Amino acid sequence: MLISEYDYNLPEELIAQLPADKRQNSRMLVLDRASKSIEHKHFYDIVDLIDKDSVLVLNNTKVLPARLYGIKEETGAKIEVFLLKNTDKEAVWQCLIKPSKRVKEGTIIKISDELSVKVLNPLEDAGEWLVELIYDGNLLDVLHRNGNIPLPPYIERKLQTEEIKKLDFERYQTVYAKDEGSVAAPTAGLHFTEEILENLKNKGVDIIYVTLNVGMGTFRPVKCEKVEDHIMHSESFEVTQEAADKINKAKKEGKNIIAVGTTSVRTLETVYNKYGCIKACHDSSKLFIYPPYEFKVVDKLITNFHLPKSTLLMLVSALAGKEFIFKAYKEAIENKYRFFSYGDCMFIK
Repeated sequence: MLISEYDYNLPEELIAQLPADKRQNSRMLVLDRASKSIEHKHFYDIVDLIDKDSVLVLNNTKVLPARLYGIKEETGAKIEVFLLKNTDKEAVWQCLIKPSKRVKEGTIIKISDELSVKVLNPLEDAGEWLVELIYDGNLLDVLHRNGNIPLPPYIERKLQTEEIKKLDFERYQTVYAKDEGSVAAPTAGLHFTEEILENLKNKGVDIIYVTLNVGMGTFRPVKCEKVEDHIMHSESFEVTQEAADKINKAKKEGKNIIAVGTTSVRTLETVYNKYGCIKACHDSSKLFIYPPYEFKVVDKLITNFHLPKSTLLMLVSALAGKEFIFKAYKEAIENKYRFFSYGDCMFIK
């Protein structure tokens, strides 16, 4: 299977640069796999579309303000540091540095009077570095005062006003985000409001949370010519005992498991593939889902529209069928749906 089979043309103006005026007002394409029919709805219709006694699984990770802008102490050159992953030492991080040619081991990058970054050494992973954060006090507090939300590269912020910065801090998080650890949002969840979640609960839908920390690999294109040759990036996740018990019970009772976002899918399917059931664990996933993958846990999916040639596009193709997905994408483009992180969504049922 060739990666070129998962390419499509998207007009640039359909890449959403800002979120919808209200979360629930995003448009939603509803794909019925049984009848191969497509309906045009809005996300606020989701309460009517989800059957009672279903189980909704959401990823409650929170986006870290991981993008830091500073200057090289020696020369005053502007440097960007993008924190990717914490090591076993709180102050030591894997990161991307831009432009990396301006730094070497020992370089100090001043972010502000309360935060500096010391470059330790380059890593084997191309373009990544190990750095030490120099600060006093609580690291998360320091990052919130000095960091920026790491938006995907296709969202341009040439004029970063305080109003836009505040908007991104609020809207590039789900309303149920809990533990900071991601460098990208689980974007399918951005459409939910507290009111919609409450209405689903009142209807009889069980709401369950898992945590998968989204890594930088989510933005990286597949570079292999053959799909099967691609190696997935690793992302850490956690499933609690309560979540495991509820999902296992629901599966035995024949209830529908509806995943919100591809990260929730990969968490559930990774655990099942390893244990033959959903088990409480803290682990990592490198699961690459593409046709003709057989889903063991997930029955339905709420998801955004994904980049051409991406692993996420392959995952939804495995669930709904490649031909049906591409038909839906064509219809979404013709109807000027908004694509990617801040864009509209699909409900595959």
